[in-house]
Amino acid sequence: MSTVKKIGVGVIGCGYWGPNLVRNFLSLPDCHLKTICDVSNERLRHLKGIYPSVETETNYEQMLKDPGLHAVVIATSVRHHFPMAKNSLLAGKHTLIEKPLAASVEQCEEFIALAKKQGLVLMVGHTFLYSPAVRKIKEILDKKDIGVIQYISARRLNLGLFQKDINVAWDLAPHDISIVLYLMGEFPYSVNCRGAAHITPGIEDVTSMSLHFSQDKTAMIQSSWLDPKKVREMTIVGSERMIVYDDLPAQEKIKIYDVSVKAPRHYDTFAEFHYAYHYGDIYSPYIKQEEPLKTECQHFLDCIRNGRTPLTSGTKGLDVVRILEASSASIKLNGAPIDLPKAGQPTRPNSRPPIPFAGGSNPPMRSSTASPFSETKSSKPSGASGTET
Repeated sequence: MSTVKKIGVGVIGCGYWGPNLVRNFLSLPDCHLKTICDVSNERLRHLKGIYPSVETETNYEQMLKDPGLHAVVIATSVRHHFPMAKNSLLAGKHTLIEKPLAASVEQCEEFIALAKKQGLVLMVGHTFLYSPAVRKIKEILDKKDIGVIQYISARRLNLGLFQKDINVAWDLAPHDISIVLYLMGEFPYSVNCRGAAHITPGIEDVTSMSLHFSQDKTAMIQSSWLDPKKVREMTIVGSERMIVYDDLPAQEKIKIYDVSVKAPRHYDTFAEFHYAYHYGDIYSPYIKQEEPLKTECQHFLDCIRNGRTPLTSGTKGLDVVRILEASSASIKLNGAPIDLPKAGQPTRPNSRPPIPFAGGSNPPMRSSTASPFSETKSSKPSGASGTET
């Protein structure tokens, strides 16, 4: 009998993103991808042809009854996240949910409380936080190599894919919001957002969001389904240098610009007032090539085994949804600023913005080196005894 205890995983949703999750979990040696679930028999037959060892199921509730399934990954439309994830947690399954975590702050808070009560790992798929490029930027910022952050500007633009139940901010901005929070190292105190619905009435396909942080730091996030050119770009402006992060090129995703501008400290007359512009070199640091999604999937398994809180925990997912909810409220108020509670604090029921939507056994724990993404120990151990698969 093998001494390796593999974690039984099931994936719900085999449309756009699900097949990528299936491929990556199948590649991990300490994972047994048992079941894939989708309402489309055609999609299941297609994936079964590629991965014949995987079981298929059209009813996710039936899938959750499998005692050999230790963890569930949900890659469906946002409107399905709440019932599926809640049932998964109630069934005793560690749960990874694709972004955004849920359709409202209230739903996120319920997930977090339920996962804590059940002693389970709850994780959200903020994939870009597992990107070597983003981790490199964080390393540069932590060393103060660009000075003090002044602002961050992000653009995530493309033609489609148009969604029917969420606007473009809920679809695309979670990536940029999660990166901004990670790089800033703090939660904003307010958000304002404007948007326009050009194609589907009531569902904004273009939005412009501003996040306001302490010490006059800001982040501007532009999202669009209505742009002819795919853009995945972020600029981080520091007091000494600036970083441009472009996720589309295979190489040189990060470029550091040794440029800055400073106002004179002392002057007697307006004629003596001159800005000091510094122009230096542009260089691109080496970044090891790794697939962020594979790193994310391995991190989920490591957190289950070691009882650790994920880098992209349920609480981090809640922070992003707080901002998205507030952005929807701001859009309804023509871009008026919406105050945000501090990260980790419960939202007061009478101040919550309106929701913008219609709508088993665990593997044994083993000691090992902690994942570089793990933050803290969970409040409860994540596993009990389980069967070998």
